[in-house]
Amino acid sequence: MLESPAFSDENIISCLLAEYGLNTQQIVFLPLGADRNTAVYRLLADDKRLYFLKLRAGEFDELSVKLPRFLSYQGVEQVIPALATITGQLWGQLDRFKTILYPYVEGRHGYEVGLSDRQWVEFGQAIKAIHTTPLPEGLSSLVRRERYDPHWREKVKAFLSQIERDNFEEPVAIEMAAFLKVKKSEILNLVLRAEQLAAALQEQTQEYILCHSDLHAGNLLIGAHDSFYIVDWDDPLLAPKERDLMFIGGGLLGGWCTPQKEETLFYRGYGQTLIDPNALAYFRHERILQDIAVYCEQIFLTVEGGEDRMQSLHYLKSNFLPQGTIAQACKADQILRLEQTK
Repeated sequence: MLESPAFSDENIISCLLAEYGLNTQQIVFLPLGADRNTAVYRLLADDKRLYFLKLRAGEFDELSVKLPRFLSYQGVEQVIPALATITGQLWGQLDRFKTILYPYVEGRHGYEVGLSDRQWVEFGQAIKAIHTTPLPEGLSSLVRRERYDPHWREKVKAFLSQIERDNFEEPVAIEMAAFLKVKKSEILNLVLRAEQLAAALQEQTQEYILCHSDLHAGNLLIGAHDSFYIVDWDDPLLAPKERDLMFIGGGLLGGWCTPQKEETLFYRGYGQTLIDPNALAYFRHERILQDIAVYCEQIFLTVEGGEDRMQSLHYLKSNFLPQGTIAQACKADQILRLEQTK
């Protein structure tokens, strides 16, 4: 969220005292992220310690805070657990927002600064640890399971129909509609191929493991002294490992090095593993379509959002760049088709 919610600092200070027993001196809104349901702040407490506050509106899944706490306790150092409230919960309440409080880690996200070679290797090691950590039944029963659902594909098709029949007045909506009309054929090809791949995968027997499911560069926090963290556990998933591995070399990790170098360094840490090219191609296609659908929701279904609207348009267009996510998805698919013809 790029614009702060309509809360006074006093409201937040009162909430932090009531929920966490935290006396706060200073609150600074941080205009970060593409999620319009999430606002974040840096806090300075009376004891001079810094904290990171996340306000989450809309749907809230308690797993998003319980799972990182569990993984941290299992020794995954690249996960930051939420701090408990006075009553022992991992979240509080402020009006329509859930409050989630963390220790503040000074750093920049992966679109601002790239991982070092050493961090790439450690990134692979961390994801391997996440993928191989057994979940207790109380947690695993809460994690959604990959269904290869057509939800996002249908939404994209609906929006492509909407821009043909509706006229828009808001400038960002006008620009996005015009852009999507030019790209319509390309997008429909993505939809068709994702449907074909989904049908093939539903016929396969697969191993389902815990996946973060959103390992783009914005969810990597690079700190001091070669440290880094995997943040934003809002949508964990039980899925084939390719659900996470599709981000490696997929055009979503900042573009600081070539896809080939990303893969070389990451798998040095992750270890050798057999990749299902069907699954890799599907998840890359589906991720692009999900992004398109979400940005269309933000632009065509409301005129709200302020600066977030232009950012959404920018992110949507970036998928179509020469070395962007669509190019990488099509490359993975070409490799798959060549292998199938051998």
